Formats: sequence, C-alpha cells, structure tokens
Amino acid sequence: MKEILYKLFERQYLSKEEAENVLSNIAQSKYSNEQVASLITVFLMRSITVNELLGFQQALLKMRVPVDLDGLKVMDIVGTGGDGKNTFNISTCSCFVVAASGYPVVKHGNYGATSVSGASNVIDQHGVKFTKDIDKIKESINKTGIAYLHAPFFSPALKAVAPIRKSLAVRTFFNMLGPLVNPCLPTYQLLGVYNLPLLRLYSYMYQASGTKYAVVHSLDGYDEISLTSTFKVANSFNEKVYEPEDLGFKRAKEEDLFGGNTPEDAAKIFDNVLMNKASESQKNVVITNSAFAINIICPEKSIQECISEARETLESGKALATFKKFVEFNS
Repeated sequence: MKEILYKLFERQYLSKEEAENVLSNIAQSKYSNEQVASLITVFLMRSITVNELLGFQQALLKMRVPVDLDGLKVMDIVGTGGDGKNTFNISTCSCFVVAASGYPVVKHGNYGATSVSGASNVIDQHGVKFTKDIDKIKESINKTGIAYLHAPFFSPALKAVAPIRKSLAVRTFFNMLGPLVNPCLPTYQLLGVYNLPLLRLYSYMYQASGTKYAVVHSLDGYDEISLTSTFKVANSFNEKVYEPEDLGFKRAKEEDLFGGNTPEDAAKIFDNVLMNKASESQKNVVITNSAFAINIICPEKSIQECISEARETLESGKALATFKKFVEFNS
C-alpha cells in the first residue's frame, strides 16, 4: 500500500489493474485503517478516473455473492449519497411506488454513512430481517414485487470499510461504487449523483455495460430529483434539463425534504409518504423520481404519463400495501 499511496500523493493515477488489486486487498483486511483512510482522502481531493472506478467495480463484482434471478429484469433506484443534504429516504420510498406499479424491484443499499438514514436504516426500522438466502429473495420478488439486498451481505469490501466510512462521515469513492455493484446486476437503474462530472462518468459506465439507465442530478447539489432547482437527466438516448414547473410541480424548499436528526425521524417521513399523509413537496419528489424510473422501463410513455401512473399508485394506497406485504414477508 505504501507504494500506491506515494504514487497517488504524487498526483499520478492508478491503472484499472492496480485499482482492482487495491480493493481486493482492502476486502481481505490487508491494510490498516489508517492506510485505507489515507486512500479515501486522496479521492476526496481529486476526481476518480474511469479506469480507477472500473477497477474498483471489477474487484467488488468478482468478490460479490451473486444473485441469479433467472433472467428476471428488475429495477434499482439509488443515490450515491454524499450530497450533504440529509434528505429523507426518497429513493427507497420510490422503489415501493415502482414495485407497486407492477415493475419488479431489487433495491441494493446500506446503512447511512454521510446521512442520518440510509436505505438499510429505514428498512431495519420496520423490523425487516436482512437475508442473503437467494430463494427467499426470489420469493420476496414473486410475492411482494420487491426484494432488498443489504450491501455488506453481498460485498465483503463494503463490510470491511464500514467502520472507517462511518468514522470519517464524509462521502468517499465507496459512495460511487455502491450503485455499480448491485449483485443481481439489474437491467434498469435510476441513479442520482451529487455533481455533473459524476453524471457524465456514470453515463459512460452505463453505456459500456448495456444497462438501461437514467442518471439524475439537481443543479443545487442533490443526488436525486429534488424539485428544489433545475435538474438534469441523462439516459441511453439523450440529456435533458428540466424545471420543476415544466412537470407541473411547485418548486420545493430544502427544508421540505430534510430527513430529521435521527433514523426514527426519517422513518416517520417515509411512512407518511406511503400513507399519503406527507407534505406536498415530500410526495411530489417521490412521485417524480418514481416516474423517471418507470420511464426507463417504458420509454414509449411520456414523463407526464409516468407521473400520473406513479401518483395513482401512491395516492390509491397500492404503494403502502406493497410495503406492508414486503415487511410482513421479510420480518
């Protein structure tokens, strides 16, 4: 590791092979916490390259516990995190809206490292027991339309660095890797990123992988469609800039999306959205992210049609029913 760190301190870049080897060694606990923290710090001070990200991704995918879904095409909705906004669990909430709309979802997530509540926090809050039993995961999809993959169960490197990430409490390149290493390799993915360079980087990665995707970024820094500002969406076909008003929504305020100070606070907002008791801004942001996810699966539908579909699913109670069924089956 010493040679790698010196190379990085001299502002050189890792080859794909070097990056893959480094992450493999991290997973096998061959480095001290201080060395791993130093490595993480380098990537806080400069942008990661495509080759470095590809190498890290390759290492995690080689070591993952694979989840074979027998060809079933599923969706994942995820943000990189690290935007410093501490929102409630928008992407996780959207997953249940999409699943309740009839599109199978496999959500890959973890406990929050840079926010109060990550996907695993809010799922755990409701008594769900995480599993790596592939048969149970498949049955969850068949019976409820959705399954949840707790990242440390499937990616040993993520488990190995969890305490370091938590103690640093800042975004790291592991935030960037999480969306790329869903062990079931979903056909469809909606990804939120916290800046425009990452939007372009991920677009390149997805184009190379063949995943049907949309990468979204709100220009005021959110790693999701926040409706607080202009936002950009890049997909397999084009890049487009939207204003919230273009979609018929009032502009939200940052405080409207705040997730609170504890995981319990965030879980309460999550529940209120699914129960159709949340504020207009909280509801609208979930509907919008759900709509853009549905549009990846059904590109023949207009965004307005997808918004109407997501709204009907949420306001009719179907999303809440799906969530209750998921909790009951997985508890």
